[in-house]
Amino acid sequence: MSRFAVMSMTDAAAQRVRDIVSVKGGDALGLRIGIKKGGCAGMEYTVDLATEAKPFEDTVERDGARVYVAPEAVMFLLGTEMDYEQTVLRSGFTFRNPNQTSACGCGESVELKPADPAALAAHA
Repeated sequence: MSRFAVMSMTDAAAQRVRDIVSVKGGDALGLRIGIKKGGCAGMEYTVDLATEAKPFEDTVERDGARVYVAPEAVMFLLGTEMDYEQTVLRSGFTFRNPNQTSACGCGESVELKPADPAALAAHA
């Protein structure tokens, strides 16, 4: 029985994760995605280098790119697609999150609600 993936990555996001890990080298395993309180909308995504797997983390893998999801962020990130965008003005990871209820005007922070366990059970 396969386990439900907390989130997914696009090809562009997976390529960027692989590039970052390759440049950092050493003990870099992938990226760690989380959330923290902050910004004008209430919450911000965090993206950090992961050098070890921590207890109770979920791991998302695509074509050799590995992302670790902090346990406290799982209920807010269920169903999220991680992408990487490059535009004239900015480049960075973006998140298409079904649990997002609003975002601030500058796009740096979001309002998130926990995923509904009953809705998740219906998809299992």
